[in-house]
Amino acid sequence: MKKITRRQFIKRASLGIAGGIAALHAPFAIAQMRGGGMGGGGGTSVIDPPPGAGLKDPVVMPSVISYDATGKRIVTVELTAQQAPVEINGVQADLLTYNGHFPAPTIVARKNDLLRINFSNSLPPLGTNILGHDRSVTNLHTHGLHVSPRKPADDVMLMFLPGDKWCGDYSFCYEYDLSKHEPGTLNFYHPHIHGTVAEQLWNGMAGGLVVADETDLLGGYETHALVIKDITLAGSEPEAYTSLMDYMHGKEGNTVMVNGQVNPVLSIAPGQVQRWRILNGSNARFYKLSLEGHTLQVIGTDGGLLDKPYPMSSILLSPGERLDVLVKASQTRKNYRLLSLAYNRGGGSMGQQITLMTVSCEGAAKSHAIPSSINPGAKRLAVPIAKTERIVLSMGQGKGYINGISFTSMDKSFAVHSELGTYEVWEIVNQSGMDHPFHQHVNPCQVLSIAGGDTAYSSFYTKAPAWKDVVIIPKWGSVRILIPVMDYDGMTMFHCHIPEHEDIGMMGTWHIMGMEM
Repeated sequence: MKKITRRQFIKRASLGIAGGIAALHAPFAIAQMRGGGMGGGGGTSVIDPPPGAGLKDPVVMPSVISYDATGKRIVTVELTAQQAPVEINGVQADLLTYNGHFPAPTIVARKNDLLRINFSNSLPPLGTNILGHDRSVTNLHTHGLHVSPRKPADDVMLMFLPGDKWCGDYSFCYEYDLSKHEPGTLNFYHPHIHGTVAEQLWNGMAGGLVVADETDLLGGYETHALVIKDITLAGSEPEAYTSLMDYMHGKEGNTVMVNGQVNPVLSIAPGQVQRWRILNGSNARFYKLSLEGHTLQVIGTDGGLLDKPYPMSSILLSPGERLDVLVKASQTRKNYRLLSLAYNRGGGSMGQQITLMTVSCEGAAKSHAIPSSINPGAKRLAVPIAKTERIVLSMGQGKGYINGISFTSMDKSFAVHSELGTYEVWEIVNQSGMDHPFHQHVNPCQVLSIAGGDTAYSSFYTKAPAWKDVVIIPKWGSVRILIPVMDYDGMTMFHCHIPEHEDIGMMGTWHIMGMEM
């Protein structure tokens, strides 16, 4: 068994920028999609594939339920990182997966559970990428969980080679105490190895993690999980990272899927209300969601349920963000398209309108109602502030920077030091010509202000009592967020959630005081 120490991590990570960088390629190519037309030039293209098969929700992860001596419920699942054949739009592809599924199985637990994930790295030898990192080394990040950043919980400094067995027959046995996590949330699990995150996520390693509601209010609605993800295949393999420009721009795929399906069909009855829990599992593509002829009633965001439904004609969803929405079907029986409207995030991205899913309104009418109240306990905070931290995001010469420092290792990064039990304001400034979805681990935040960017996004998140762990920092703009630094000390991270930007250094370390050094 080879245990990778923190010192070894630092040594490996420091190789990232120095190793094997290829020459810059031509400007980012316009994405295309099978089955859909697109326009040329700089205008908006329309990608409208024909309706496909019926929507299939991601499989639910099997679990074993047990109880400890105090009566605490323990949920145990087995999660294996492995290469597996997956059908992508009629093509058999070799993807990197969890448990052989794309998207990965949805893990389901409850508040107050102890979630145990018996994790195994069964990836094959994959060689070294152009940044100099071993593509077969991996780990696990439970994005969105308000849990400890210390081992055996969400310690993203852990690293596992294929075949490592630090815990019996498993690479590692993660344990997450969910007693302080908010119920009614859709979270996101994926790898977090600096230098290979982008490739492993691009190749398919992404899944949802639901912490169930504690209210019966929403239990009567038909519910679907929608994992939106794109990919480009080169033969039977995901398109490789061949230039530093892949990292500077972030990859957008030419095949866009919901739950691994191109334009699946979801049936809904006239007047029926359905609940959709939506995750953007893509590397770099933003989705501006809109359902033809309907209003999306937003009832939850990354970190929990809202006080009431918020009607939106469209809403932007960047990589790593999640939304919980109710949809009340029209009385008119026909097909409606769930669209991603054109949005230019910068960095060579082209404005594209994409049909994500077809909603088929048919059958006997129902008379469901949208509830007027969801979570009365959801409030916007008004609290004393311990300090304000200024964080500046920038890019140049093939690197990403935070406050002028490009992350290469834990001791070569910009660091924020916080005191447990306080509230902080972070002002995040974007000095680049592309949007950056900013993600902080462990503690969710509320958005105080947004300068620049999409006005509907700004208006919603600065007024609703929404909890966020990913916030879009608009190109040449800024955002102020309020972060409760509560419950857990230790060392954790913050970074751009375009993982290519994280891999080239747009990441910092967050030291919550009280950790052992």
